[in-house]
Amino acid sequence: MRSETSTGSISVDDVTVEREGQPILRDVSIELTTARIAVIGANGSGKSTFARLLNGLVLPDAGRVTVHGLDSLRDVKALRRRVGFVFTDPQAQILMPTPAEDLALSLRGSSRADVDRRVAAALAEHGLTDRADVPASALSGGQKQMLALASVLITEPQLIVADEPTTLLDLRNSRRIADLLLALPAQVVIVTHDLELAARCDHAVLFEAGSIIASGAPPDVVAEYRELAA
Repeated sequence: MRSETSTGSISVDDVTVEREGQPILRDVSIELTTARIAVIGANGSGKSTFARLLNGLVLPDAGRVTVHGLDSLRDVKALRRRVGFVFTDPQAQILMPTPAEDLALSLRGSSRADVDRRVAAALAEHGLTDRADVPASALSGGQKQMLALASVLITEPQLIVADEPTTLLDLRNSRRIADLLLALPAQVVIVTHDLELAARCDHAVLFEAGSIIASGAPPDVVAEYRELAA
């Protein structure tokens, strides 16, 4: 059962992003307020760049991005505290030798007692207690992705942005991560090639060639994508 979810407004207004003079996103505008948002499209369509706009990893060359009332240019530090980002490859996020140390790193600045309590709770919640002190490199692919997600969730962000979080996983672990994301109390944006996962969301956005070409009910947007890809 899905827990009650807190949502906020994600506003992208006439945003253009360029790289080496070439547009990656072109005049993108959208307002999103639902709890579970899927972002779909072919490789190179701009969906991952769009996701990175939402926590300031990418900044607009033109236009404005506002997430939960925070401007991505003016309030970037506060935005990154508000928005947790989960990468496709968990190796990009696992920075410390062991799971316990990696989770503790996310809580730097908190008291030792608080860190110990919250790390223990996160390890238990995500099935990693018996792996707490083993080398992170020895974890399975599913365990690494679970650790990467746990290191974001432990900071209690109000928005989670996950960029293809199931791509490198087998079917069982893909379903496990998908189920966890969809049950979170935070608002969630999921960039995904998994159209079944997209269909389980509340809203879907379809990118093509750096532009949004469809936005709305997931079954309709997924159907349009299938036609486009046929």
